[in-house]
Amino acid sequence: MKVVKIKRNSIFKIVLFFVFTITLTKLTTSLGMQHYYTVDFSTGLVTASVLNVRSGPATNYPVVAKVKKNEYIRVFAGVGNWYIVQVEGDYVGAVSKEYVKAIYPNTGGGSSTGSSGGSSSNTNTSGLTADELEVFNLINQQRTKNGLSSLKIDTEVQNVARIKAQDMVNNNYFSHTSPTYGSPFDMLKSFKVSYKTAGENIAGNSSNSGAVTAWMNSSGHRANILNNSFQYTGIGVVKGSQYGKIFVQMFIGK
Repeated sequence: MKVVKIKRNSIFKIVLFFVFTITLTKLTTSLGMQHYYTVDFSTGLVTASVLNVRSGPATNYPVVAKVKKNEYIRVFAGVGNWYIVQVEGDYVGAVSKEYVKAIYPNTGGGSSTGSSGGSSSNTNTSGLTADELEVFNLINQQRTKNGLSSLKIDTEVQNVARIKAQDMVNNNYFSHTSPTYGSPFDMLKSFKVSYKTAGENIAGNSSNSGAVTAWMNSSGHRANILNNSFQYTGIGVVKGSQYGKIFVQMFIGK
């Protein structure tokens, strides 16, 4: 098993809130009787060679940014045949739905869309699978025993952990570096997760308790679990591979 820790300053700019508000106001004015609708995913994959991000939901609006094929964008809402999105550089605008593939977790329940200010965090575990919930509770038992506060589920980190676990099974590898998404740092960045500190534990095991026990018997993994700077987590458990199950736990501190 391997362990990695990542630290960086949060790059999410507060000005995004105002840009997003202004953009929505402009779009609302221009659309007249059209209405926004919610979407059941928060991350999209660009399928066009180059996708134009426009200041409004029509081709006559000016282009404010461009994104390339296989890049990830954050999706806030839909309007007609367009999505309202945030892309690299904190640009907010509209893109054609035709060239965006919705990214859903591949195990368990659906993902929840966070607010425009960053990841959404809560103690609601109703969206976890039985395996994920058991691992979550076992991890928090270890933290409580060591005098630490319990971790909370961050819905966007949960989404990333599930996708990473499924990717490990699909592509038959065991590493912190994904051939699809890159390092955990790259992956969190691609999925627009804002944080101050972050870490990842991975494991292959036939049982949930066995995975947690193995982590606690490894100094690096144990350090992540008992790191007081982490307050939020996401846990992906996917059946498959030579190990029986693949486990991915991502941690962030804000």
